[in-house]
Amino acid sequence: MPSFHNGAVEIAYLDEGEGDPVVLIHGFASNRNVNWVYPGWVSELTKSGRRAIALDLRGHGDSGKLHDPAAYGIDTMAGDVTVLMDHLNITRADMMGYSLGARITGWLAWRRPERLRSAIFGGLGIGLIKGGGPGENVAAALEAPSLDDVTDPVGRTFRAFADQTRSDRKALAAGLRGSRELMTEQQAAAIRVPTLIAVGSRDEIAGSADELGKIIPGSQVLHIPNRDHMRAVGDKVYKAGVLEFLSRRP
Repeated sequence: MPSFHNGAVEIAYLDEGEGDPVVLIHGFASNRNVNWVYPGWVSELTKSGRRAIALDLRGHGDSGKLHDPAAYGIDTMAGDVTVLMDHLNITRADMMGYSLGARITGWLAWRRPERLRSAIFGGLGIGLIKGGGPGENVAAALEAPSLDDVTDPVGRTFRAFADQTRSDRKALAAGLRGSRELMTEQQAAAIRVPTLIAVGSRDEIAGSADELGKIIPGSQVLHIPNRDHMRAVGDKVYKAGVLEFLSRRP
């Protein structure tokens, strides 16, 4: 798997297909394969004539593991994305993030809009502004000796997922503590790139897609029916909505 360095940190990525580039940023405790390859996103995008580029965020997958929360600021991880684009000589791209990846996408849409043709927020609604996603209960669950020691239901979900993906749990706990920065309503309202907000109707983590849609000018909202935060990722309604959005954006 190809990789590049942003400073001392090695970042792994995949790059498949030809056509307009779509940069894919996975969610917390996931990786490029779990979020984008296994659910069929990479194949769907390449079949539609697009170039799919997906990185493993620092602390995740095959990328470098760091145990200091200060290494995981949203601006730092957003920098990994733009350095990847520079590494591939991509000036602008459509960008889709899921959950934590959507938080990074939002930061770039606000601070570096010249690098985005469009922004797609998957699995993140008003949680971009109100509520930082998984909290200290999840970090504690990741650091617990075993899953049997975790009683918090949300913590158990993330701990089981981290165990399943054989992740570096100390790196994930540090990443969670370092990346919970919220956007302000004023920052979100300043986003001007074409934006799609896609959230499962049963998602209790993302926050309201409609509420965020009222803040980001001209944004579109896609409700993914009968899907929670974990199960919305590969949904066919989500995929169809994204492909339609990409086909219609300027």
